[in-house]
Amino acid sequence: MKQLMCLIVVGLLLCCSEEPRDTKHDGSSPGDAAAPDRASSDLPGEDAARSDATTGSDVGGQNDVGGQKDTAGQPDANLATGPLPQGSTGIAAKHKGDVNIASDPQVIFADDFESYASAADLTKKWDESYQSAQTSITTQTANVYRGKQALELRVPKQSQELSNTAAKHLAKERDLLFLRYYSKFDASFDVVGSSHNGSFISAHYYINGQATPGVPADGKNKFLAGFECWRGESATPNPGDLNVYIYHPEQRSQWGDHFFPTGIVLPNSSQPHNFGPTFVARPDVVPKLGQWYCYELMVKANTPGKRDGRIACWLDGKLIADFPNLRLRDVATLKIDRFDISFHIGSNTAAATKKWYDNVVAASAYIGPLVD
Repeated sequence: MKQLMCLIVVGLLLCCSEEPRDTKHDGSSPGDAAAPDRASSDLPGEDAARSDATTGSDVGGQNDVGGQKDTAGQPDANLATGPLPQGSTGIAAKHKGDVNIASDPQVIFADDFESYASAADLTKKWDESYQSAQTSITTQTANVYRGKQALELRVPKQSQELSNTAAKHLAKERDLLFLRYYSKFDASFDVVGSSHNGSFISAHYYINGQATPGVPADGKNKFLAGFECWRGESATPNPGDLNVYIYHPEQRSQWGDHFFPTGIVLPNSSQPHNFGPTFVARPDVVPKLGQWYCYELMVKANTPGKRDGRIACWLDGKLIADFPNLRLRDVATLKIDRFDISFHIGSNTAAATKKWYDNVVAASAYIGPLVD
């Protein structure tokens, strides 16, 4: 059983208030008709969560901007329902150790965090970063996946919400994006409820730099998908079950849904979602604290009028979640324009905690784990 207490979607500014609800993964959800299982609340007052923001420009190793080499930008038709790649069969396999991976014609963006003197330099490659007091470039060997440096995001012990993010805008909007990165939770992470602690790929979720939480996707305005852990009750091991948090035209409340690998969708877990005849249910996965993993998220927008959208997630090159038959948009002009990596906690009262990121790559095809 997963009881969901509160979840908000990462935005430029964030705020969360919790509301009671009844959530059951056994298919019985008393009160489903009256109230959502999860009452996420992205409300005004978000300045407290993201008051410290810096912005940058599109530079450094991106094929998506000036002099771009990636001219395809269109999803392969087989990505709608066909088998997805796994293991070391992607772009990374052609660039051992990720050396020169940024030069690959299918790579849009790459950052191994080796070029920064401090976190203040992040906006040389990223367009936005937040919470400078809680962000640093670490050189501690145990907290670096590859090379000598990695990105460290921190949340102090406090009841106030705090959100750390490094975000990238896409000058060339896209129908398909793969985002791969390495990440590790500190052993101190102990959160029940609101936490965005992975990555997001979104289309027009941000208007003039402002997030639009609590505004349902309607097929024309936006969509968003995040790959993250959700822990709705203390009985679930930290950091929680991997899932996709998603704003889409068929969402069940004003807040985003949760798609779990099993096919369960929250809120209203007793109601199945139409993932189509090719959907394969997979077991829930809880990553271990204190351990590096390779995460990869794919978002493929559907052809307007067809249910050929798809979202997939890999962990260490293994496909752990695959959601086909999706309707993410009704107009072709709604395209992916942003991705980010994040560490947000609504209320972190157990202990100060950290999360690390390394070897981030965004591309138009499957990337896969780093290969030695």
